Amino acid sequence: MKTKHIATVLILMSFLIFNANSTKGQKGKKEKSKFVVVETQYGEMKIRLYNETPLHRDNFIKLAKEGFYDSLLFHRVIKDFMIQGGDPDSKGASPEKKLGNGGPGYEIDAEFVPGLFHKKGVLAAAREGDAVNPQKKSSGSQFYIVQGTVFTLNQLSQIEEKINASAKQKMFSEFITNPENMAAKTKLDSLNTIKAYKELNSEIQAIVSKFDSTGLFYFTQEQKQVYTTIGGTPHLDNNYTVFGEVVEGLNVIDSIANVKTGNQDRPIQDIIMKIRVVKK
Repeated sequence: MKTKHIATVLILMSFLIFNANSTKGQKGKKEKSKFVVVETQYGEMKIRLYNETPLHRDNFIKLAKEGFYDSLLFHRVIKDFMIQGGDPDSKGASPEKKLGNGGPGYEIDAEFVPGLFHKKGVLAAAREGDAVNPQKKSSGSQFYIVQGTVFTLNQLSQIEEKINASAKQKMFSEFITNPENMAAKTKLDSLNTIKAYKELNSEIQAIVSKFDSTGLFYFTQEQKQVYTTIGGTPHLDNNYTVFGEVVEGLNVIDSIANVKTGNQDRPIQDIIMKIRVVKK
């Protein structure tokens, strides 16, 4: 009986270890990438969809499989910036029709992921502006593909400063209205009264420089390297969801971006798309 009991325990232990290893293997297994191909009269673009943005990935695949994008237009094209499509109202649209407001009837929650940024060739979701969409939710179907341009490090620093300006202004307002900082406020008011603007600005800059930088926006070294070589649209980072990138056919983006456009940046000659899902 004792030997039989020990054997049973060993079998159970082996079973548990096997299951634990199997579960670990499943969790550790890297999810396979999913791809789509965008067909146009200027060639094809093969796009890898990011697994890090599953809401956008799965929605894009769903619409592509349904044929939602077939015969739609790249209705907005801006050279050195991006090419945009996915408006269902663009299908067979007359030249004078205003485009850019159509969609499938729903939005997608934003998926901002560190490390995914607006380098040349990325696929990102269009959306309504912050005034009516403070949560930065994405259009259910409209997307853009970045062409962008190459930036200098100084230009990237200027973009950082512009993005952080409102945050710093808020921190400064909170600082100056805090009773504990009355002495600093009195000094600034005095400099303003005597119009010592140069000294006033220096004092303000000194105060701002001491603020906690946590929460402010700064480009990573990877972003700086990419934006100063490959290029992109860095001012859109953390504002629009990036959910894929062109892995074949970057030249097609350039070809489309170079077309002649008319009102509302719509190409004079329609650029019709078809999107299909492929295995790899």
